[in-house]
Amino acid sequence: MAKVSKENLSKSEAKKLMAWRRREKEIEKFAKARELQYKQRTNSKPTQTKPALEQDVTKTIKKEVPVVETKVGLSQKQLQSIGFVLGNGTSRRTIDPYSLKPIGTVYACNAIYRTFDPDYLIAVDVKMCLELHREGYHKKNPNIWTNPQRSLTKYKEFNFFNPSKGWSSGPTALWLASQHGYGTIYILGFDYKGLEDGKRFNNIYADTPNYKKSTDGATFFGNWMRQTSNVIKNHPHINYVRVITQDNYRPEELNKFDNFKTITIEEFQKLFEI
Repeated sequence: MAKVSKENLSKSEAKKLMAWRRREKEIEKFAKARELQYKQRTNSKPTQTKPALEQDVTKTIKKEVPVVETKVGLSQKQLQSIGFVLGNGTSRRTIDPYSLKPIGTVYACNAIYRTFDPDYLIAVDVKMCLELHREGYHKKNPNIWTNPQRSLTKYKEFNFFNPSKGWSSGPTALWLASQHGYGTIYILGFDYKGLEDGKRFNNIYADTPNYKKSTDGATFFGNWMRQTSNVIKNHPHINYVRVITQDNYRPEELNKFDNFKTITIEEFQKLFEI
């Protein structure tokens, strides 16, 4: 697990960081135990499909993909056509990402690298990218993707979108996953609306370096919504399933698409037995 340096942090910030690390270690320990249970239950290690990324990621892979219904009993063929895209909204807190990797390919964003290694990590914020490089995460995961910003192009270890998407990390991760031709993409942690009825900052990593405080106001989500809608609209052959808590915001902008549906965290856990 990569660690964030406490250098230049105040005493209170360092204290919060240490508390956060202790909590994440407990989550990681629990997740590994769940993954072991999954392997023992299936008596074999499930096949994980990891599509190769073509040099020109702007070119959509065109192929026939199966329709995956949200019901128990998915076939192995269907499992191999599944992608997971993880935003960092608090709604995904009860889903341990380690349980997803045996099932499909995981795309995730920003600070999740501190406790979990996704198949693809997307980070477009300059400060977060600098943290990634400073902590040497590129040596552990070669699939770090970002936009070709002037202050980052010197880091040859990163992969750069060409042309630049200019989007937020979450929708960019969703777009990248969509280039790989999955039958179904499950979207977790895309909460859009802030906590406390849209008033407070909604992010698992609130109060940690490079993130706002948990007491700060909510971030405007209009651009995220527009970018997500763009991806879903332009990939009608892919089924998108947003996984949320019962009380999560359900935007009409997304519900209008025929290839989009919403399920609860409980339904998602039942579907994959996690």
